[in-house]
Parts: sequence; C-alpha cells; structure tokens
Amino acid sequence: MTFYEWLRSFQAWYDCAGRKQQRLNAAAQGGPVKKIAVIGVGYVGLVTAAGFSDLGNHVVALDIDENKVEGLKAGKMPIYEPGLEEMVERNASAGRLQFTTSYDEAVKNAEFIFIAVGTPEGVDGEADLQYVRSAAISVARAMDGPAILINKSTVPVGTGDWVADIVTEHQPEPIPFAVVSCPEFLREGSAILDFMNPARTVLGSLDKDAAERVAQLHIPLRAPIVITDLRTAEMIKYASNAFLATKISFINEIANICEALGADVKEVKVGMGYDPRIGPHFLEAGLGYGGSCFPKDVKALAHMAEVKGRHPQLLAAVMDINDDRRRLLVDKVRGALGDVAGKRIGLLGLTFKPNTDDLRDAPALEVAERLLEEGAQIHAFDPVGMPHASVLMPQIQMADDPYDLARDSDALVVCTEWNEFAHLDLERIHDLMQSPIVVDGRNIYEPLDMKELGFTYLAVGRGYDANGDPVSS
Repeated sequence: MTFYEWLRSFQAWYDCAGRKQQRLNAAAQGGPVKKIAVIGVGYVGLVTAAGFSDLGNHVVALDIDENKVEGLKAGKMPIYEPGLEEMVERNASAGRLQFTTSYDEAVKNAEFIFIAVGTPEGVDGEADLQYVRSAAISVARAMDGPAILINKSTVPVGTGDWVADIVTEHQPEPIPFAVVSCPEFLREGSAILDFMNPARTVLGSLDKDAAERVAQLHIPLRAPIVITDLRTAEMIKYASNAFLATKISFINEIANICEALGADVKEVKVGMGYDPRIGPHFLEAGLGYGGSCFPKDVKALAHMAEVKGRHPQLLAAVMDINDDRRRLLVDKVRGALGDVAGKRIGLLGLTFKPNTDDLRDAPALEVAERLLEEGAQIHAFDPVGMPHASVLMPQIQMADDPYDLARDSDALVVCTEWNEFAHLDLERIHDLMQSPIVVDGRNIYEPLDMKELGFTYLAVGRGYDANGDPVSS
C-alpha cells in the first residue's frame, strides 16, 4: 500500500469513527437490531452491507460467486475502496456481517432484503435486468416471513412494479411483502464516506408503511429523506447521473472552444464554480466520464425515452461529446509525435478515476487500444489498476513506478489524476525520457511550469500551444 492509499484509508476511518457511536446510539434508540439481507457484493452491495452492519445491524450478504464469497470470508476484498477492508473486517469480527452463497441462509428471518446486483448495458443501450430477475425469483422462493424488498441497483423506471410481479409469481405460498426503491448515490473512491454521510436518501414505494420503515433504517445516517412513489424514485437516480454527465460534457465542450480562442478552461471553471446556481463540482475538463454508472445510465435513460417516442436530444449530445474525448487525446499524441508507429508511449493511470481499481469504460484503455492499432508500444503505470489491466489488455507493458515508465519514453500521457502523479520529480522524469513530451488528459500540471522544465506539454482546454505559449485569437 502506498502512502497515499494509506492516507486515504486513514481519512475514511477518521471521518467515520467520530460519528460512529452517535449513530449506533441512534440506531439503538430506534428499536432492536434489524436483520438485513444484501443480494450482491459488488461495489454497491458490499458497501451497503458493511455500512448497515457498522450501524449495529445484523447483515448477511449473498453472492452467487463462490470464489468471491470465500475470499470475503478470508478477509480478501473483491474491489479496492478506501476504508472498506477495515470496515468489513471490524464488523465480520464482531459477528454483525456474514457472507454466504445460500439464499435460504441470507433471507431467513430478514426484515429488509436489498437487491444490489449488476444491471449491465444491453445490446441497444438498455439496462440488462437478468440478474435482478434471477435475484427476485430466488428471494421469492427463500422468503420465510413478511419482508421489504429494496431495489438498490440502478434499474429502469417501472422495475419496482416488475419485481413485485416476479416475487408474487414465484412464491411457493403467499407471503406479504412490499417493494421499495432506494437508489444508491455512491462515488467509487469515496463510497464509505458517501454511505455514512449521504446528501440525501431517496425512497419510493406504493406502500407508505414500508417506505417509513425503510426510512427508520436510514435515520442514523442523519440525512434528508425524500419519500415518493416507485417510478419517481427510479427516475431520480437516472436524472441525477444524466445531469452530472451533462456537466462533464459541457465543460469538455467549453475546453475545445478554449483551445481555439486562447482561454484557460481551468480558470473558466473557477469563475463559473463560484456561482451557486452552477457550483464547482463535475467541471473538470479532460477525458470525459467513465466507470460503471454514467456511461450505461445515460444510454439507458436515452433508450427509455426513445422507446416511449421521445427524442432525447441533449442526452445524445452528451454521449457524442464524451465519445470524442478519447479520440481528441490520441490526436494530440499523434500531433506531438507525428507517426506514433514504433514509438514508446507511457500511460500514467489506467483506472477510470483515482482511488478505485475499476477499469470499466476507463478512458485509458480506449486510448491504449487506439494507439496500439497505430503501431505504438504502450507501457503503463497505475497504483492499483495494473493487475486487472494486465488481464484485460496483456499487450500493455506494466511499469514498476512512474520513473520506470518514463525511462526512454517518447511521450507520457496522463489518463488518471492520481494524486501522486501531481507530485512527481518532474526534472527526473524529463531526464529519463527519450523525448520530453507530456500530453496531460487531466490538466494536473501547469503549462508554464512544464515549459520552464523543458517539456513539450499539451493539456486540455488550457489555451496554450505545445511550447506553453498562449494561442493567438
């Protein structure tokens, strides 16, 4: 574990620990310990299970992947997330958190059953609900008493009604139940902090009593609770992610214009961000959005609109702009090097964002694939993402550290804004490179500083040319 990784884990523990006793007391005041089942132990399911157990509840988390479950029982995390390993270990040791592959074991006596399985992108951009359906059928067959089913997965509008029909159809004998939508708003890299300090909790149900019981479960988190109907709650999730994706695509569009006119998008972002109607978040120009949520959720929302005869023009533009980001970065690399064939190009960062090992729709992998197609030799370094990347793209050569990456490179490309990359010894990097060219897809360096160090530096929307001189308007 690097110092930065340790620091992030310590911060996650420190921020949570100060509030932990207060929340446990609040949970105790709300009644006896709740029995909770969580179906699926991916990012959302595992954080949900760990979080509710940390609030003093008894949680059984289920996954059909035996290797994953056995690994968790042995203390091995299937994902990298600051603070998660410590939280899982603490609650498993205390007996509040268990893992199983058995629905009968997980669902037995459960009052609340969270469905947190994957909803990957389908052929036409729609959400693939096969895992939700399978989970709902298995829960229906295993239920031994009244329970509240809570959809935590990101699912299309109307899925709550569909899940209710599936459970009713597959119950061996009628058992009362209710369905509540409780969409997640966790950010990879800060998921523990987001769970413990949510901006809001959204609950949707046609059963008012069920919604209020789920609200009571969330009261120890001390956040505003929005209670609405099933379909509106499901829509809130998609609308939220689509809006954030829109902000990212908007600032990238502005970055393109800044490059043409000689303006600096980083300063534009600061000036915009002070306006409370806009805010500073999600206005970092770069390689666009990636990961497991924004790409598939924007596509899924657009698909839902098209199926109903609507024309989602803005969503289409958001996706088009985002798709262009990787191509434009490769154009910058090609412009700096000329022909990239045979050139050694190093990628700083592989994951779609820092503080996670998630490579789903990571811009770096698309950049690597495009450059490989043109005959470049691709090397890379990432603090935590290299083991997974080696499996996905074995043709990428992994470096031991950023300096090993820089050695004899014809160009370095910043693809992920890991904090440690901003604090490298750039003079040493310069001296190690075959040609000191840096294409910064995340704007982590200052153009004039890089020019003084002797780099040919190309960033995103900075309004400077490859020599660090302002572009003439």
